[in-house]
Amino acid sequence: MKVGFTNGCFDLVHPGHISLIRQARAECDRLIVGLNTDDSIKRLKGPDRPATTETSRAIVLASLEDVSLVVPFAEDTPINLISELKPDVLVKGADYTIDTVVGADLVQAYGGRIFLAKLKEGFSTTGTIQRLLEIDRNKGTD
Repeated sequence: MKVGFTNGCFDLVHPGHISLIRQARAECDRLIVGLNTDDSIKRLKGPDRPATTETSRAIVLASLEDVSLVVPFAEDTPINLISELKPDVLVKGADYTIDTVVGADLVQAYGGRIFLAKLKEGFSTTGTIQRLLEIDRNKGTD
């Protein structure tokens, strides 16, 4: 049985996230999703993030058929989680290169592989939040 691993903030789950998760699951028998905790997202994205709580994000991800397990991690990177889980396949989006995927060297050292999932263009949580803020700013100016 092949275990896959991917990770991220998954702040506002959108079609890009679903595409990544589907591609990741196609590469393995069981998919584990590492989920940045609220505190780690604040450090990575700023004090106004996340837009949704860790519990909410975990519930949404765990409800997806392609996700076998959601594991929150508080560090800035999932390297400790990857070291413990030793996934057969480590998955990130194609906006990364194998050299920039955290844990790639570790996974490859024990014979695992890296899969770079194709991105679904036009979707980002940051972009969605910016559009919502713009809508809010323009409220009442029509």
